Amino acid sequence: MENEGNNMLKLLQAIGAPAALLTLSMVANAAEVPPYARPVTPPVYLPPPLTWTGFYVGPNLGGAWSKHDLTDSLFGLNLSNVNDRGAFIGVGQLGYNYQFGNFVIGIEADFDGIATTNSPGTGVVGPAFGTIQVTNNNRWIATLAGRFGVTNDGWLFYGKAGGGWVGSDDLTITNTVTGTSVTVSNNSTNSGWLVGGGIEWAFADNWSVKIEYDYLGLNSRTFTVPAGGFLAGDTFTTSNPNVQMVKVGANYRFKYWVGGY
Repeated sequence: MENEGNNMLKLLQAIGAPAALLTLSMVANAAEVPPYARPVTPPVYLPPPLTWTGFYVGPNLGGAWSKHDLTDSLFGLNLSNVNDRGAFIGVGQLGYNYQFGNFVIGIEADFDGIATTNSPGTGVVGPAFGTIQVTNNNRWIATLAGRFGVTNDGWLFYGKAGGGWVGSDDLTITNTVTGTSVTVSNNSTNSGWLVGGGIEWAFADNWSVKIEYDYLGLNSRTFTVPAGGFLAGDTFTTSNPNVQMVKVGANYRFKYWVGGY
């Protein structure tokens, strides 16, 4: 019995020693393994904030109306606030914006062709020749102005101020009784000052649309009727001439150009 007990003890010792070593090894290895790391959620892509900084170009379309005071030297006619019935205008604009904070400044050039000759609104009654009508014949309008505004996310509320030019500002004088008419030309381009304002909405990453009102105050001009025709030698003067314009347009913004992102 004593021998059997000794044998059993030796067997347990033989088994226990490797088991203890194995347990210690497992504990050591477990200590070296870092704790379980949870999966990392991929970052959510956030597009860069909207900026108005950069160059832009786009088309526009609208209407224009002119108004002026008309006098002549031969009969002493005087008619204030001669209005035309307006005409369609349209071509486009290009410019550059720079945004700092919620403020935007920039410069913009517009060029618009006039689709139809302006129509006369009223006539002038003369003592000896009945009623005449005077029609302005403008062909194009160009402006260059600074822009300044405030932005609220995708909206830009802006004003503008600068100068403008009107091409081929002729007068057509018509006697409505006899149907006789004459066109008096002053071949120089008329110029003046410009003020206006509008609202622009950036509805897509690079695209925006706008609506704008502009007032162009022009210089006074004098037209002399050539000899040999209706009212020969008479001199007509247009005082306080102005052109008012309402336009809608679209712009494509080049964000990756100078100052963009």
